[in-house]
Amino acid sequence: MMRDTLDPEEVETRVLHSLVDFHGKDVVEVGCGDGRLTWRYAHHAASVLAFDPELEMIELAREQMPQELRPRVELRASDVEGIDLSEGAFDIALLSWSLC
Repeated sequence: MMRDTLDPEEVETRVLHSLVDFHGKDVVEVGCGDGRLTWRYAHHAASVLAFDPELEMIELAREQMPQELRPRVELRASDVEGIDLSEGAFDIALLSWSLC
């Protein structure tokens, strides 16, 4: 899996979890790409809506999604302006490289 080459010591994962408590939370992830960050926290979250404007990246994320995460992670191809997010529906909003 790609995460092994990007963060073999799982430093990114430890830092992410030291900053945010994902346990039982509803998370929206803006610009999820291929899901490499999504898989690092989704097993703790109650639900995840992860989206990216690149359909190819969403398709790759769907292919790589661990089976145990499928019931709680929803992946969508959309940009910020095109996605309907209900006010108050999420406890945490996560962005990684989405503002570049």
